[in-house]
Amino acid sequence: MSTVTPSRTQSPADTSTPARPPRLLDWRLRFGLLSLIWGFSFLLIKVGTGAYAPFQVTLGRLLFGTLVLVAAMAVKRERLPRGARTWAHLTVAAFFLNALPFSLFAFAELTIPSTLAGICNATSPLWGMAFSLVALSEDRPTRIRVAGLGLGFLGVLTVLGAWQGFHGLDARGTALALLASLSYPVGWIYVRRTLAGTTNSHLSMTGAQLLLATLQLALVTPLFTSIPAHFPVVPLLAVAALGALGTGVAMLIQYGLVAEVGPTTAQMVTYFVPVIATVAGVTILGESLRWTTPVGAAIVIAGAALTQVRRKG
Repeated sequence: MSTVTPSRTQSPADTSTPARPPRLLDWRLRFGLLSLIWGFSFLLIKVGTGAYAPFQVTLGRLLFGTLVLVAAMAVKRERLPRGARTWAHLTVAAFFLNALPFSLFAFAELTIPSTLAGICNATSPLWGMAFSLVALSEDRPTRIRVAGLGLGFLGVLTVLGAWQGFHGLDARGTALALLASLSYPVGWIYVRRTLAGTTNSHLSMTGAQLLLATLQLALVTPLFTSIPAHFPVVPLLAVAALGALGTGVAMLIQYGLVAEVGPTTAQMVTYFVPVIATVAGVTILGESLRWTTPVGAAIVIAGAALTQVRRKG
């Protein structure tokens, strides 16, 4: 759950120039579909963790997502990237862009509503902007972008009800969700510094990244969880949908949007995700909604949008 290239991406392969995919659907329809898929992902996490341990939900998500990309690679007859250096960098990228944030969101939603998790996810551009101040010398901020950073974090404080002493808020769960959103820009910056200019295709790099993240969770999960005695169907279907749609198919749609309309337009999906996550959580899961949540979310989205404004010329 994150968006596109290089400042907003889940995949290192966005650093290469992709070929245009066939236009089976108008890009606006795919844009809307991607927004819905990522927006509902937080609801699916909530349903999945209702029956399975967070690490198990994350492992299932990565496994189903990897299977989708492997199938896509088989259809297009693409191979995994080669070279120990590439695989080493992809291992780090897989941790910060997939294994870590996916796990943190799953643990967070044990104690916070999916609506709050979706809004926390929208802070990723804010963290990215903050990191770019010191980590990416070629990406110097403008006054508008710095103002957006301040506005965005003001929105976070509004969502959390800071002036009310964070009353009724689970601090641990919220902190985990914010750490998950922080993990994405750490991964993006690492990718920009180590895998920019790769000659491997987007699909090949993304498939390898998800495969490595799946292996990481496969090693960790047995150490902290035991095999479930029962496999409730609805939560299991939620995990399968979270992986196949929210990770695998979403990455393929994201790639197509970047190739067709460019990263600037494609990354606008970010601003719809918390809105959809909130609507889904309230209407389907019956989660409560204080006025500070939608107001704060709107401020966060506005601030995040300003941080993406680039200097002309």
